[in-house]
Amino acid sequence: MDQQQSARAKKLSALATSTIANALDRVGCMNCTMVNLKPVAPGMKFAGPAVTVREESGPFGTFESADFRVGAMIDAAEPGEVIVAAADGVPYSTWGGMASLAAAVKGIAGIAIDGGARDANETVEAGFSVFSRHLIPTTGRCRLRIGDFGSTVVVDGVTVSNGDWIVADDTGILAIPAGKVDDVIALAGTFTREDEKAAEAIRGGMKFSDAMKKFGNI
Repeated sequence: MDQQQSARAKKLSALATSTIANALDRVGCMNCTMVNLKPVAPGMKFAGPAVTVREESGPFGTFESADFRVGAMIDAAEPGEVIVAAADGVPYSTWGGMASLAAAVKGIAGIAIDGGARDANETVEAGFSVFSRHLIPTTGRCRLRIGDFGSTVVVDGVTVSNGDWIVADDTGILAIPAGKVDDVIALAGTFTREDEKAAEAIRGGMKFSDAMKKFGNI
């Protein structure tokens, strides 16, 4: 990532996905949350530009083992980027513990998979963040094939283009269109400061109903 992207990633990492979602509403992005993708373990989070991957699937034996090409996914992503794998929600594992280790060593921010992941303990030990639709032991080898990199994909109903921003935390995961990211960061920063003032007022004795009237985004 360049310096500007690194600065965006740092700002987004400091923002809660809930606050970012409020900002997305304000800029007219209403379908940006990947509802069914969940972290492999609590505490996982990331923020970075997307590197999109489209996968094809079929029953075991549909593809050759060499078609699995998880290494090519890691090779395609630069440090700080987020791999976004569109596998149509199939219950096969795109990603495992060894891939998490390799991605963590490279400095990749994380991966979002509309499909499966496995090896939860190894992934946690590697310190890598994985969000997926399924946590499942079934391998994708001979069931999955890389279609292409860099195309616009649909992940859990959300359209993601290469270079869009992906942000995830314990609450959820969402996509920010690249052309909206600076507006979203600015709005979410304003909302965060309002939340801090609201929290201070509540600690000082303000009723929550009054705080909701005074601070419109809580």
